[in-house]
Amino acid sequence: MHLPSALTPLRHPAFRLLWLANLCSNTGMWMQNTGAGWLMTSLAPSPLMVSMVQVASLLPVFLLALPAGALADIVDRRRFLIVAQAWIAAAGTLLAILTWTGSLGPWGLLALTFAIGIGTAMNSPAWQATTPETVPRHDLTGAIVLNGIGFNLARTIGPALGGFTVAAAGAEATFALNALSFAAVIVALVFWKREAPRATLPKEHFLSAIRAGLGYTRASPVLRAIMLRGFVFFLFAAALWGLLPLLVRQQLGLGPQWFGIMLAAMGVGAVAAGFLLPSLRSRLDRGATVTVAMVVTGGALILLGQAQHWAVAMLAMLLYGVGWLAGASTLQASAQLSVPAWVRARALGIYQLSTFGGLTLGAGFGGWGGEALGIGTALGLSGLCCAAGGILVRRYAIEAPPSEPTAENAPAPAVPKPEPVSQSLAALLAGDSGRVMEVVRYRIDPANRAAFLAAMAQCRQVRLRSGAQGWRLYEDVAHPEHWVEFWLMESWTEHLREEGRLTEWDMKVLAGAAALHRGSTPPRASRYLNVMPGLPG
Repeated sequence: MHLPSALTPLRHPAFRLLWLANLCSNTGMWMQNTGAGWLMTSLAPSPLMVSMVQVASLLPVFLLALPAGALADIVDRRRFLIVAQAWIAAAGTLLAILTWTGSLGPWGLLALTFAIGIGTAMNSPAWQATTPETVPRHDLTGAIVLNGIGFNLARTIGPALGGFTVAAAGAEATFALNALSFAAVIVALVFWKREAPRATLPKEHFLSAIRAGLGYTRASPVLRAIMLRGFVFFLFAAALWGLLPLLVRQQLGLGPQWFGIMLAAMGVGAVAAGFLLPSLRSRLDRGATVTVAMVVTGGALILLGQAQHWAVAMLAMLLYGVGWLAGASTLQASAQLSVPAWVRARALGIYQLSTFGGLTLGAGFGGWGGEALGIGTALGLSGLCCAAGGILVRRYAIEAPPSEPTAENAPAPAVPKPEPVSQSLAALLAGDSGRVMEVVRYRIDPANRAAFLAAMAQCRQVRLRSGAQGWRLYEDVAHPEHWVEFWLMESWTEHLREEGRLTEWDMKVLAGAAALHRGSTPPRASRYLNVMPGLPG
């Protein structure tokens, strides 16, 4: 049977298994979010306290995204995910019991929502990093969009089920069903036969892994641009999440069923956008898609803020779902495609640090604005800022430029190799060494100085993305044709990891610089070990 293009990633069994399990858990999570938001309107019905439910859910992801990404890259990812799911299930069960017994107050609700957010924070980078392991690269963008469709399909079903469940059995029933839904994910992870990559080197240390992830991000202009645009988008789009329960209850005068229906309408718009995105990608690049998504999302928030009838609010929520899915999934796909496998979970964790930081601030400011200015005005201003922000940051490219690096038509010489390690250092290098200084010496025709400097600017980014802690380039004052490039690695083990971290693009960049070298032999590379690391300097 021929699948629609948006569903083709489901032909891969591992992806299909995890996708269905994630759909189940996301449905439960949206039911819980609906129950928690509505329960707070009874426990403490102020805009600030209701928005704090969203802050408590999002803040852990902001705080823990980076360490969670580092752990997901250096431990067994499957086991890590199982532990995270079990934590969420346990916290959800406790929340259900306390609500059922009448022992839960507003601050207890926030505390347990925060605990569930901790599990989500630990789970999220690892879960997203599994997608490239379950589909080939040519299906990766489609798989990420399909993940967004699944998330928003759950957003369509979950809030509606949550609203009716709250009306029929109370908020505690939504909390219990959420805890139960995570059992499906744990079962799927148990049955997933993950082929872990074979490692010839020791596992990275936790702090070293974090430093490497931060270093990669600093040296990746594309990833930094994705983070900036994601932060701006989510900062202003997040006002909806804290204010929607009160808008439904106070401005529209409707009950919990309608809260769920409004969220379901958003999910319908998001699912529709997911099916349209494959054809949209042939007309717009990813950057333009994000800009359009931010304008649509902003317009939807303005319309929602002025809504006095459920039909107008439903239309606004449909449009919001279209913009949200198009923007969020395009940014997520850009982040996934811009990073190599060795740093993927860490880089996605850092990306989430920026996006969930925007979500957390946006939800908090939305609640403050609802109290100070009114719900409709706060939503309208957020929408205006979202659309304007999308236009202002559109110049930051979220795709790597298609042009080839320096000397694209020149024969690609081998990357300079180090000289053999002497026997006297072999035993020392087998253990934990001190820093390693790597040096490459070039001889460059002075006429090619400008081209060489441009090539070395790209080389600097390659070295830093691969784990270098510092990089320098020196020109010989007496002999301007002589140049020395050097950079520092944390240890000999990190130096050994370096070559495996180089992508095909990185190799072309280094080869382009080497092609400018003048001489009968390639540029000479050397490695120097700090054999007395305890001394200052």
